[in-house]
Amino acid sequence: MIAALRGVLGAAAIAGAAMTASGAQSETMSSILEFSQLDGWAEDDHAAALEVFLGTCQDLKDPDWAALCNAARSQSPDGARAFFELFFRPVLIEDGKPALFTGYFEPELSGSRYPSGRFQHPVYKMPPEARGAGQWLPRRDILTSGVMQGRGLEIAWVDDPVELFFLQIQGSGRIRLPDGSTIRVGYGGANGHEYKSIGRELVRRGIYNVHQVSAQVIKSWVRRNPVDGKELLFHNPSYVFFREVHRVAASKGPLGAMNRSVTPMRTIAADPAYTPLGAPVWVEKDGHMPLRRLMVAQDTGSAIKGAQRADIFVGTGDAAGETAGTMKDPGRMVVLLPIQRAYAMLPEEI
Repeated sequence: MIAALRGVLGAAAIAGAAMTASGAQSETMSSILEFSQLDGWAEDDHAAALEVFLGTCQDLKDPDWAALCNAARSQSPDGARAFFELFFRPVLIEDGKPALFTGYFEPELSGSRYPSGRFQHPVYKMPPEARGAGQWLPRRDILTSGVMQGRGLEIAWVDDPVELFFLQIQGSGRIRLPDGSTIRVGYGGANGHEYKSIGRELVRRGIYNVHQVSAQVIKSWVRRNPVDGKELLFHNPSYVFFREVHRVAASKGPLGAMNRSVTPMRTIAADPAYTPLGAPVWVEKDGHMPLRRLMVAQDTGSAIKGAQRADIFVGTGDAAGETAGTMKDPGRMVVLLPIQRAYAMLPEEI
């Protein structure tokens, strides 16, 4: 799945942003809003949001959600806004932490089915002995001890070890072959070691200040300093393995935590301790590239923790990666819940 170390650890996490790893807080506050209180609600493309909701609502087995999914199937695009306003209530869920929106994307690397020329860096499947082993070998040993060689664990070979490192952070991606075809890879497991931010390490060494670090800055530094850069990548002992994904059409997004394709600028990764997977979420993102849009929580990520924390799926390729890398913005997110569920969240005295 795309939410491997991110996930999706989005670009902000790579750069060393402070993100908590705790679960739901005991002092959670919930309040029901009116749709008129959602900034920009009337101007959104509700039909586009409804189409995304339909992509995963059939997997929601709870009776409340199943009934809404059945109702959604009969809606025309013109009735999308009325559908959401009739069957849902906007719920603002707060845990005392400020809202933070970051972005994630699906990388596209250049590679080959066989090692040759510039394609010398293998994309590995998970070895059987690592599965279920808890903590297995760290990154350095996986890549230098020879334990992976000669076992047929390679899915492909790519031309850039730095891009391969960032592919592991995103958790899924595409590998474009010399003939123009692509291999799609998804999260296949990990070695059980905790992720260590190489962005934070660059700051600790005094090479950059916190506000200077981004995914692009890290990539440039590693490429300018190949020996020290290789050691910097080894600073992160976590290692992600992949599996080849065959059943997702090239026109579709990668698989999210619901094992369904995610949609650019309509899917978010959220914390399921606060936001049910599959729920529509109204996003009011400020800062760079302000956004007012109804999205769907179809993904999760290990760094995405908190009631007001979300990672926005931007798309596939370098341009999407550059956009995702600039996102680290405040704002507000409001979950749309079935009416009965929304009112059940309020304190009894209300």
